[in-house]
Amino acid sequence: MLARLASNRLHEIRRIFSQPARSFSTALNYHLDSPDNNPDLPWEFNEANKQKAKEILSHYPSNYKQSAVIPLLDLAQQQHGGWLPVSAMNAVAKVIEVAPIRVYEVATFYSMFNRTKVGKYHLLVCGTTPCMIRGSRDIEAALLNHLGVKRNEVTKDGLFSVGEMECMLCECSHDYGR
Repeated sequence: MLARLASNRLHEIRRIFSQPARSFSTALNYHLDSPDNNPDLPWEFNEANKQKAKEILSHYPSNYKQSAVIPLLDLAQQQHGGWLPVSAMNAVAKVIEVAPIRVYEVATFYSMFNRTKVGKYHLLVCGTTPCMIRGSRDIEAALLNHLGVKRNEVTKDGLFSVGEMECMLCECSHDYGR
């Protein structure tokens, strides 16, 4: 049984890695340069957000500027229409004077940061096992079918996108004990 599970997992990994580059990027959230998301694109905070960034940094000692990475990434994401291009992350790294990889680590770890374009209304469905058992995959499938998109794609009008998140147990946790 263990051999069959390992074989199935290996088959799944091979399938993911054999997909075209665009699908691979979406499936595993890896960065591949694209016309609107590459490190060579110029990006900086606008004038209003430069002031906000200074205000954010004023809350931290000068030798701990890197602690401002999350609020600065959030500010950059707001400025960029709800998602973080790699050039914005590089700009944040310059502001807090760290290697860009330190900013990438934070931006890719937290689900509050979107690494690809999202719709004005970004719908998130829980992908954890308890919610899957309770039908979250059916809900996601219905949303995707109704909107005519795949996970992490944006509708043609730019209004909607559907993604996956970790459960916050807001509404359903009290039902698990029954």
